[in-house]
Amino acid sequence: MNQSGNQTPADAPVLVEVTRGSMVESRHRGFIAVVDATGGVIAKIGDIGTPAWFRSAAKPFQTIPIITSGAAARYSFTPRELAVITGSHSGESIHLETVISILSKIALDESALKCGAHMPFDDASAKHLRAENSQPGALHNNCSGKHAGMLAFASHINALLENYIDPNHPVQRRILSTLARFADAPVDEINIAIDGCSAPVFGLSIEAMARSYARLVGAEHAGIEPELVEAAEAVVNAMTEYPEMVGGTRNRLDTDLMLAAKGQIVSKVGAEGVQLLGVKPNERYPKGIGVAIKIEDGDTRRARDPVVIETLKQLGLLDNNQLARLASYAQSTIFNHRRIEVGEVRPRFKLDL
Repeated sequence: MNQSGNQTPADAPVLVEVTRGSMVESRHRGFIAVVDATGGVIAKIGDIGTPAWFRSAAKPFQTIPIITSGAAARYSFTPRELAVITGSHSGESIHLETVISILSKIALDESALKCGAHMPFDDASAKHLRAENSQPGALHNNCSGKHAGMLAFASHINALLENYIDPNHPVQRRILSTLARFADAPVDEINIAIDGCSAPVFGLSIEAMARSYARLVGAEHAGIEPELVEAAEAVVNAMTEYPEMVGGTRNRLDTDLMLAAKGQIVSKVGAEGVQLLGVKPNERYPKGIGVAIKIEDGDTRRARDPVVIETLKQLGLLDNNQLARLASYAQSTIFNHRRIEVGEVRPRFKLDL
């Protein structure tokens, strides 16, 4: 495993401008890669050989081995439970209850989770905790589903539970090899570090990240083994059938995008301005495509979300009705404290298709 990942990224093009009056006040730069399941580059912005961390966008590949190992079948995990394992949930009651269900199936409780605690992403859920003068627990962590899934995998193969997040643990080694297969990258070229939830995080080029999602939704076009194809389909179907478990019921791009796309796009955010998308094979893109977006400064809502919507718009994947449903994530108006309009946030790039 490559532990360094110290390559200096190339200069990133401007993707988003933030205006005030007639002047551009700020700019967000970044990279975009659009790749099909055979590895062909459909479009790009900037040097897509630039390395980046998957962060939580790696979760589908952390879920697939739970299926291929037989753990999902042994513990009768439902698609809803697979979706929360793959998700970065908002910490709402539906998410906590589903993670508890997973843990109960393997005779464990919240104390086994090594993801740490943070306040729920969902404002209403966080407000409720504060009103009760309560502290968040590991269940509220957006990665608690993933960790519960890893514990199930470890339990199934009779591996130690105490160190399930160690990079050398059998669970983590299987996850690494699965990611490598979908990204079509040698295992020893994947950078490893520690994610916000203390599990391993993976680094590859932005092009390889896009390729992994293209193969996630179009594995049959990439020579992927049948058991992996079947598991990838199960993960994608779970995410698109239960998008509220991947994000939340309120103000989550992943959820709202998958709902608007009616199951044709799988969407997964990652921290520090990362977004990965898998577009199922269709008439325009018969092999399916993967899209990787990385905002260089790590911005999320202000920069990343408009770039995601604009990218899909330029790829011809969202119609007017879908764009209207997702308008709150696209170009936005800036108001001051008196609600006077003072500027806007707008995408400023064009894909070379």
